Amino acid sequence: MEAIRPVQRTLLRDRAYESIRDAIVAGELEPGAVVRDAELAERLGLSRAPVREAFSRLVDEGLLESKPQSYTRVTPVVGADVRDAAAVVGSMHELATRVAVPRLFAADVQAMRAANERFAAAVGAGDVEGALRADDELHDVLVRVAGNHAAAATIARYTPLIRRLERRRFGASTCRSAGLHEQLIDACAARRADEAVRVTAEIWRTLADLADGD
Repeated sequence: MEAIRPVQRTLLRDRAYESIRDAIVAGELEPGAVVRDAELAERLGLSRAPVREAFSRLVDEGLLESKPQSYTRVTPVVGADVRDAAAVVGSMHELATRVAVPRLFAADVQAMRAANERFAAAVGAGDVEGALRADDELHDVLVRVAGNHAAAATIARYTPLIRRLERRRFGASTCRSAGLHEQLIDACAARRADEAVRVTAEIWRTLADLADGD
């Protein structure tokens, strides 16, 4: 029975964080919604302690706001905040792209193409969750190959803040990202790092433009 061990408290905290974060990003917990640790702890099957720790982390990351002894609630989608986060995340993706392009194998490029096919199909079908998942899979190839852990951690921290706006973008049938992805993949396949970085910057600029409209 050595494989059965007590679940570590840190894992419970992470489970609570991921579940609440995903509910905020998906819109299940809407902007302005008040969240209560006791209620969410019961829904998650956890004690209140890991939920409170998750709340603290989500406040730090800008998805929740809290007034002591008063409320904890989901933050509104603020264009300026999304634009700031997009600038940081976009810069990290540009860095990862520049480092990764010379290191890519044919299998990596093929994985990006397959992810973009899934992305385009999901956008066409109005499958926002599928589009976001495929988009992550495509860009994660470059982040993984680059091997810059600081860049990867920064992307992981700030991406959820912009996901609510990305859901709106990927829900539109006119989304341009699939075409830009094709340009990015072609540049990667040809090992044209400068061009790949330029397209990456354009991908993130379109998101910043969307934030300006909020």
